[in-house]
Amino acid sequence: MPVNISNQLLQKVEKPAAYIGGEYNSVVKDKDKVNIRFAFCFPDTYEIGMSHLGMKILYHVLNRQEDIWCERVFAPKVDMEEVMRAEGIPLYGLESKDPLTEFDFLGFTLQYEMCYTNVLNMLDLGKVPLFSKDRTEEHPFVLAGGSCTYNPEPVADFFDFFVLGEGEEVILEIMDAYTRWKNQKGKRKDFLKSISSIQGVYVPCFYDFEYNSDGTISKRVKEDFAPDVIRKRIVKDFDAAEYLTNDIVPFIEPVHDRVVLELFRGCIRGCRFCQAGFVYRPVREKKADTLIKQALDLLDCTGHSEVALTSLSTSDYTQLAEFTEKLTEETEKRKVNLSLPSLRVDSFSLDLMEKTQKVRKSGLTFAPEAGTQRLRDVINKNISEEDILNAVKIAQSGGYTTIKLYFMLGLPGETLEDVEGIAQLTEKITDIYKESENKKLYGRLSITVSTSYFVPKPFTPFQWVPQIEKEEYVKRQQHLEKLLKKNKKVRYNWHHGDMSVLEAVMARGDRSIAKAIYKAWESGCKFDSWNEHFNYEKWVKAFKECGIDPAFFSMRERGKEEILPWDHIDIGVSRKYLWREYEKAKAGETTPDCRTLCTGCGAVSFGGGVCYE
Repeated sequence: MPVNISNQLLQKVEKPAAYIGGEYNSVVKDKDKVNIRFAFCFPDTYEIGMSHLGMKILYHVLNRQEDIWCERVFAPKVDMEEVMRAEGIPLYGLESKDPLTEFDFLGFTLQYEMCYTNVLNMLDLGKVPLFSKDRTEEHPFVLAGGSCTYNPEPVADFFDFFVLGEGEEVILEIMDAYTRWKNQKGKRKDFLKSISSIQGVYVPCFYDFEYNSDGTISKRVKEDFAPDVIRKRIVKDFDAAEYLTNDIVPFIEPVHDRVVLELFRGCIRGCRFCQAGFVYRPVREKKADTLIKQALDLLDCTGHSEVALTSLSTSDYTQLAEFTEKLTEETEKRKVNLSLPSLRVDSFSLDLMEKTQKVRKSGLTFAPEAGTQRLRDVINKNISEEDILNAVKIAQSGGYTTIKLYFMLGLPGETLEDVEGIAQLTEKITDIYKESENKKLYGRLSITVSTSYFVPKPFTPFQWVPQIEKEEYVKRQQHLEKLLKKNKKVRYNWHHGDMSVLEAVMARGDRSIAKAIYKAWESGCKFDSWNEHFNYEKWVKAFKECGIDPAFFSMRERGKEEILPWDHIDIGVSRKYLWREYEKAKAGETTPDCRTLCTGCGAVSFGGGVCYE
């Protein structure tokens, strides 16, 4: 039965259009004529969720099936939640307005560890039991995918199952299994058992852990039928992969209001801090002609005024010059802007810059990550200071005066000299403009330096390293701020220290963390990635009440032989390779990219992509 949300109630909230559905290209079906109802749940606001490419793709994949209806569900903002709780309105699907309890599946995407309390809040608003053990045959199955599920253990108690890797193909296999189970009128556990044999599906209730006296894992135990290792799924032929043909046009402006064109998946670079660069291997590209067709289709069905090329490193697309030449011919005709994020400084060129400014000139973003060459070698960034300064010179010659620079503080092996190197590099960039013959450019120059607090992540060579103490991070951040203040052309932004500590706990935690997440949510924690809502004191209290030391997960160095909570997950890149990269980092040695030399990470086992070019 659809919920009743009157205009009178919607007038009480800031952005009522986020809660009404009915957007152009949204899909509405006759619920009496479908066999499966799937709610794609994004644990953040409408504006953020409507920018998420993964949601758009799976919404399209599922709704192409006649017997499946996929709807969207977003986390309501605080004002809307207050209205819903006061009026007894359960969380609902945007397309039908039906409560979550009327769906067969609630599928969450976990892109950031700080969204975990939002998941619990959405389940509670939807009147669905928060813990999987409390759900019966009357309740939807609750699943999750996304990058955080490569260590699903901190939230394993809340989900019935996880989908590891890329979902376009495996999600339909799960739906087929559900149809068979539904026809057989089986028990809930029967369905979970049936899908546990599908590659990419992890059912946590079939696994458990035993612990040593010091809190480390002694062994993992499982049901006899459950696989020893859960291997991620990839779409092998990315050129033939599903793509959007009817992107939804939102009523209110999302964070990224544009056509998003995915050039390839994976990354050849191997930056040692970057989880995405390892878990999305191997690199698989789309052909230029395929991308041109997809771009034009999306522009025709949405009317967007910008096309953004997306990937982990856009300039590594092998057909970039040919493709951007063809695409700019089309975008110029339509007065559509072309955006090329994720460009490496060692691949930045005058030609690329000119293509991005033909319709509208915007600022440029570079990510040196570290201030000295020594530390860039430690993290395997494989760019030199000369590369960075040459890219800035090209930008300056093209008239660009707005530059953003991204760095990390607290990287393994970082010293105060490395921190000071950030300020010194910024000064050299400023000097390029100061010494230019065009004095007006220097007058308009604006440099934004942003630093984040390094968080060690699973499935990276730095998964074993401790995060530096928060006090030390703050000390380095304040030292850098003092140095940057001397440069009047620079504005400095930095990331919240407490939030990054909590992120590290969630990233490397085990199942014991679930009770703290629940306790924090119970005390009012939600929207933890938003500074205005984040309350670290409540989290500290939750950990204390649960007898958990957060530093055990965030700031403790792991040994080479220690069993890690995610060791039963197989991403294709071997643990042996990651340890070898860790050893090379400590020695300051770099590793070439995958196209220059295969260094045997293990991704070749997937049988496609860059490994076979």
